[in-house]
Amino acid sequence: MSGGLLVAGTTSDAGKSVLTAGICRWLHRRGVKVAPFKAQNMSNNSAVVLGPDGRGGEIGRAQAMQAAACGLAPDLRFNPVLLKPGSDLASQVVLLGEAVDTITAATFRTLRPRLAETAYAALAELRSEYDVVICEGAGSPAEINLRDGDYVNMGLARHARLPTLVVGDIDRGGVFAAMFGTLALLDPADQSLVAGFVVNKFRGDRGLLAPGLEMLRQLTGRPTYGVLPWALDLWLDAEDSLAYGRVLGRPAAPRGTEWLDVAVLRLPRISNATDVEALATEPGVRVRLTVEPAELAAADLVVLPGSKSTVADLAWLRETGLADAVTAHVAANRPLLGICGGYQMLARAIHDPVESRQGTVPGLGLLPIEITFDHRKTVRPAVGSAAGDLPVHGYEIHHGHVSTADPRLVPLLRYTGGADEGAMHGVVHGTHWHGAFESDEFRRWFLTRAARLAGRTGFRVAPDTSFAAARERSLDLLGDLVEEHLDTDALWRLVEDGPPTDLPFVPPGAPQR
Repeated sequence: MSGGLLVAGTTSDAGKSVLTAGICRWLHRRGVKVAPFKAQNMSNNSAVVLGPDGRGGEIGRAQAMQAAACGLAPDLRFNPVLLKPGSDLASQVVLLGEAVDTITAATFRTLRPRLAETAYAALAELRSEYDVVICEGAGSPAEINLRDGDYVNMGLARHARLPTLVVGDIDRGGVFAAMFGTLALLDPADQSLVAGFVVNKFRGDRGLLAPGLEMLRQLTGRPTYGVLPWALDLWLDAEDSLAYGRVLGRPAAPRGTEWLDVAVLRLPRISNATDVEALATEPGVRVRLTVEPAELAAADLVVLPGSKSTVADLAWLRETGLADAVTAHVAANRPLLGICGGYQMLARAIHDPVESRQGTVPGLGLLPIEITFDHRKTVRPAVGSAAGDLPVHGYEIHHGHVSTADPRLVPLLRYTGGADEGAMHGVVHGTHWHGAFESDEFRRWFLTRAARLAGRTGFRVAPDTSFAAARERSLDLLGDLVEEHLDTDALWRLVEDGPPTDLPFVPPGAPQR
């Protein structure tokens, strides 16, 4: 067979990514050869994938997570188009893993046919290789101002004749209006592909919801395929940092007598915010995102995460008073960590003719290094060690590199082969490596060091925390939720048979395309 399904949503962050991953894990456990697909993703959370030529390329982090749900290594075709916003008006275009252009809304129209062609070709290849491809939409299919030229929502569904589910987040409120309105704003041809709905994040008495689901069926002629309950443990591999609350995950009680409080700055153009998820899996580590300078005063460890626009986010730190708060934190001899763009901000000077095109700007001056941006983007896996022989795996995605450094600096990491990476300078630490803290031994070493520097002598790391196991538990939970709370027999019929042929039209509908 060459089955497929599109998971669309009433809004961004409605649950498309997790539902797609859950369906993928359910099918994988049934022995189905299944793959994920998202024609176009707009996210600064990306993962590095080795292409067929051996070079590193980028896809959305969510698609890497969905690949794991399928038991697969990530593939560039799983997310052929990735848009990485660098500002409110411009995004970098990553096509089959490679950065090819920077566009605005106006120039996107001219590039869109090429992007659509690439996406359609990638999907066709995947459908020839896999039994089932579960596709994820983007935003909402009812963004009628964007329907012309769409190739990720109903444009994709119509091109590939994909039955479509619309998922809505009931925790936001107004879920019935959102699901009905999404359907009713589509033209007849698009509506004919929407098979039904899924409710996400429900908590309470299911009996109170049932009459609403029946009325929705009467109004639309379409069933609700299931109601997924609220699950507190689903927080790893977030598609976007906005999916986080103030505190990441569910911090477990400390193994020692003290907690370690970690404050992560929620930069406007934060990139790969998932780096700090590994820290939050450790018992006794409370990781919170903040934009308040006062909250840094109580933190043991402050983290400057990655940024798609290092110079612009550095200016924002200064405008908000956060730069002064970071400097005061270091002056109080408490630890600071910068990752990728955050590491670059710690430099004495940043020379940037590429991203911001502002030339030379002063950094925070907390590390004796200078950063220079190169037009060529470094995208590659990273393997090495720390603290002598602790194994570390990660990946790099950056234009900036260290051009000048004090030779007396102590490296934080070392590549396999001997080259130094990153820096430790008193309480200040920095690295270009994303994902390094998913390496359990390195994470434990770093947190132990951070606790000592912060004076948290009662903090103890757990000897048995496995980030890889935590991710697998999360994926299995997604598969369990799909199996237990969705009508999987009906889902399988959709995958096998395609869209039902008797779906009624719901007025008013958009003009026919």
